Amino acid sequence: MSESQTEETEQSGDLGFTYRVRKNEDVVILHHGAVAATLRGSAARDFIAKLASCTEGEAQQRMARLTGNYKRGNERKAGRHPRNHG
Repeated sequence: MSESQTEETEQSGDLGFTYRVRKNEDVVILHHGAVAATLRGSAARDFIAKLASCTEGEAQQRMARLTGNYKRGNERKAGRHPRNHG
């Protein structure tokens, strides 16, 4: 994928996440087709309820945070921030 296509994808909010609800009500979050997380019980129910009021971009961000896949290039800046020095 070219650099311009990557930028367009990131700007549109599509981070490559999808989800599936299983028969037993578990929610499987996929990242580019690979299982990234499985939510069960109240976590799965809360996730589905919150997605009902989200835009597609917000849903992508929510799934990224749930899977821990949300760091996108600002790690060095955060390390230099005064609040992160002990």
